[in-house]
Amino acid sequence: MRALKLSITVLLCVLSTASIAQQSSAKGIFQTDLPDIEDREAVVLEVVYPPGAESASHRHNAHTFVYVLEGAVEMQVAGGELKKLTVGQTFYETPNDIHAVSRNASETDPAKILVFFIKMKDAPVSAPADD
Repeated sequence: MRALKLSITVLLCVLSTASIAQQSSAKGIFQTDLPDIEDREAVVLEVVYPPGAESASHRHNAHTFVYVLEGAVEMQVAGGELKKLTVGQTFYETPNDIHAVSRNASETDPAKILVFFIKMKDAPVSAPADD
């Protein structure tokens, strides 16, 4: 659980916006070791984006699956197509992708996503992109 809290703290730093008042928030939902996959774990987070919130470019170093629970978000990996996702739609990133765009598509309504990671045990869920 300590690793989940540390991972969430790192994710919150990455997901913060330019405005202190418009920070995204993440809540740990689930974390478990994957005994059939050496040194890997699964982590599930719920992330809420206030209206207009976006994150800085970052990477997850994990298989990352996003599911939109509420509102709409825009997602893009470096070199990929910008995608606008609405409730029920999904997005995937490989461990090598740079998450170039991650933002609420609305300036007036919040958005909520569920994020599922398969990652190295005890590694942070997010880190700044290497520029």
